[in-house]
Amino acid sequence: MTNERVTQELLSFIEKATSPFHTVEAGAELLEKNGYTEILLAEDWKLQPGRRYYTRIYGSSLIAFMIGDKPRARLRIASAHTDFPCLRIKPSAAVAENGYNKMNVEIYGGMIRSTWMDRPLSLAGKIVLQGRDAFHPVTRLVDFKRPLMIVPSLAIHMNRQVNEGVELNPQKDMLPLLSMSGKDEKNPEIFLDLLAEELVCDKGQILSYELTAYPVEPGCLVGAHCEFISSPRLDNLTSVQACLTGLLTGAENAGIHIAALFDNEEVGSHTKQGAGSLVLPMVLERIYTSLGYTRGDYLRDVAEGFMLSADVAHAMHPNVPEKNDITNKPVLNGGVALKIAASQSYAGDAEAVAVVTEICRQAQIPYQYFVNRSDIKGGSTLGSILSAMLPVRTMDIGVPILAMHSARETMGADDQVAIEALVREFFKA
Repeated sequence: MTNERVTQELLSFIEKATSPFHTVEAGAELLEKNGYTEILLAEDWKLQPGRRYYTRIYGSSLIAFMIGDKPRARLRIASAHTDFPCLRIKPSAAVAENGYNKMNVEIYGGMIRSTWMDRPLSLAGKIVLQGRDAFHPVTRLVDFKRPLMIVPSLAIHMNRQVNEGVELNPQKDMLPLLSMSGKDEKNPEIFLDLLAEELVCDKGQILSYELTAYPVEPGCLVGAHCEFISSPRLDNLTSVQACLTGLLTGAENAGIHIAALFDNEEVGSHTKQGAGSLVLPMVLERIYTSLGYTRGDYLRDVAEGFMLSADVAHAMHPNVPEKNDITNKPVLNGGVALKIAASQSYAGDAEAVAVVTEICRQAQIPYQYFVNRSDIKGGSTLGSILSAMLPVRTMDIGVPILAMHSARETMGADDQVAIEALVREFFKA
């Protein structure tokens, strides 16, 4: 597969995946095209060897699995997260002041706030409408797919210290501008009017929503030789794409192969649809039970299994190289980063490193190591949380990127090829 094809598939997926719900929707569409059948958590499972299935968890997480003809031959899991730092719309969102309509928002995850200023923003997520009774509302996905809002910066003439570093207050400085309100007009339901118009429904039917503001400008190739990808949501849709394509192209007809995509990593993973829940152990146990195996069989296979936790890594910054470790300096287009931390903020041990290193060596996949500087705490991901809930040997890996948690991040185009190859070979090994 050429770099150009891999890049275009990634950018196409990112363009569709404008909220965690749309990430799951795009993933489900890809799975359906490749012979996967949807099953629901709230129904009985009658699974069969040689078949492919997927299930959605509350709309924003997804677990897909392929059952080989010999299900107990091996257990392989590749995991990633579907969410990203963003602005989320609050209830009663419209704020009419001084002739402007603004949106009341809150910050989701650890975003670099300044990068969200002066960017055209759209809205995507889910809207929940009245159903047949209180416990059966109707959920509709929505993506406006057009510039709808903007968070304007204050002019330098009104803030002469702006280039010296200015803190942006999320309740005051980060409210997106939506429209003009008119000289004396105040319509607290202007936002509901907008949602109802988009859904072609009565605004009285709207009960609630979970909506994400996202940068509407699409990703693109950058560089003298088009060697970089600049795009929103590289964290962590690079890994979601790798888990899905790796499962679809690499799963062998022996064992149980799983791609597990979780929401809420950016806020700690401890939700019903997050990696810190019991949902993956529950799904695994249901798979084994449906196939006629015992709980003991399930527990033994977990002990022999292996999981990749895929999330982006910090590439060495060209202008601030001193922020990286002194001997482990992953660069763009240098290959997949194996993420290692003595604190176990990244999952892994010496055996896990050895397994992934050997897969890369045998398949000639470029790889490098990421370790935090000893005086910088760094970040974390879902690997350690998930492997504590499901005690399977785990290794954290990811594509190195620049400007992590910016509204727009940068990666090496070659590195997406590398991580997709690694996940594919992982499922084959």
